[in-house]
Amino acid sequence: MNRIVMRTLMAAAVVLGFTAVSRAEDSYTEGPVVDMTFVKVKPGHFEEYIKFIDTEWKALNEALKKEGLITAYRVVGAPSYGHEDWDLMLVVEYKNMAALDGLDDKSKPIVEKLAGSNQKMEEGTASRGEIREIIGEKMGRELILK
Repeated sequence: MNRIVMRTLMAAAVVLGFTAVSRAEDSYTEGPVVDMTFVKVKPGHFEEYIKFIDTEWKALNEALKKEGLITAYRVVGAPSYGHEDWDLMLVVEYKNMAALDGLDDKSKPIVEKLAGSNQKMEEGTASRGEIREIIGEKMGRELILK
């Protein structure tokens, strides 16, 4: 008798689990994909880094947007709560996951035109390392509630 009750309860739990997943999927649609970079600007270098963001980073993202490779970009500032916490988040938005397919090959000519050779890009990245630290990166998808 205990086995029958246990199997019935397990089957009910599975059915309820699938129903919950089904209901969750019915409550939202998948939206754009965002790539977030979390940056900690080193003390005394905020204006210098913002100048880079407002010129080179912005120009690159404007060009990528013009070509339809990204849909939007933005910068989010927040007070940091320790030396390992970010104070700027750089966000680049893509239409969907499929927009990432072949993105490197599609964006390479634009990046090279604006940023120069690989060596020049690496030198720029190294020099920015003196004024900021990348705390982490994360990719996510917006869930649009119905």
